[in-house]
Amino acid sequence: MSSVMTAPPSDRAEIVDVGFPFKSLVDRLSPGGRYIDAQSDVDSPWVPFGDKAAIKHLAFDVRQGIFSNILWVKEPGVVGTHLHRGTIVMVCLEGSVRYLEYDWVASPGGLILEVPGESHTLVTEHPEGVKLFGWMQGPIEFYDADGKFVDTTDVWWFINHYESHCRAHGIAINPKLYL
Repeated sequence: MSSVMTAPPSDRAEIVDVGFPFKSLVDRLSPGGRYIDAQSDVDSPWVPFGDKAAIKHLAFDVRQGIFSNILWVKEPGVVGTHLHRGTIVMVCLEGSVRYLEYDWVASPGGLILEVPGESHTLVTEHPEGVKLFGWMQGPIEFYDADGKFVDTTDVWWFINHYESHCRAHGIAINPKLYL
């Protein structure tokens, strides 16, 4: 038997019972897999995030302090200096973005990895701004131009951001977003 796997074996497109011994527990306790339509506003609307940006919330996991969304900065602009207390994984979907603290520019398809303890200032100079898909864990602290603490966003802040917007606009809160 080779120690190098080239591709998972598959010879038919059908559901296979793998005999997982805890399936009944998974069925009872897991929220299950789900699909969130990020292309339309059916599963989640764009929620304003300042005057020139919006967020499409995709997932909230209060057990692990994880949240996922698409940040859309609609034109050239800045998301102020912030400090991450958890790990961030983002993919540039459209436009481009950079951080003042680094010498790279992210373009569509580019992966951005951020680790706890880093602070940076997000800037898009692209004429159409940027859309970033993010999977984020832990709080994000925001600071003003003098380095003074302004606010903390975390999974609870993002849930409130989403739910407050939905209530104010008569939009049903989507239970699929909660893991």
